[in-house]
Amino acid sequence: EMAKYEPKTKANDADPLKFIGKVKSATQRQDSLELVEMMRDITGEPPKMWGPSIIGFGSYRYRYASGRSGEICVTGFSPRSNALVVYLGTGIDNDELMGKLGKHKHGKGCLYINKLDDVDRKVLRMLIEYSIKTPRKHRAE
Repeated sequence: EMAKYEPKTKANDADPLKFIGKVKSATQRQDSLELVEMMRDITGEPPKMWGPSIIGFGSYRYRYASGRSGEICVTGFSPRSNALVVYLGTGIDNDELMGKLGKHKHGKGCLYINKLDDVDRKVLRMLIEYSIKTPRKHRAE
């Protein structure tokens, strides 16, 4: 019998601001606080810890064709030792905005930024707004 799939990343009651306070780099702490304000403003949702290291905003349920389902934040970020990881979802596919963003790397649905001063904050904001408005393939309403 297959084990029920348990998503690793779940919302919990840890304090996001305490978590940010423990981030080693002062620049990253400052950038994290700025991202909290930006994402709170865009989503109208308070910051919440998802798993041990992701600060997320809002949530939606997803369901894959396989039947696997769960809940994940609508947008969020994680201050990692090598970069700030912004979870952009579908925003990553917006070539026009991504082209104007500035210095970054990206993977599937994730944006990697060394520091906010490396990117155009207005464009970053537009990307986050775009990613929230553009429905994800596996979203279960």
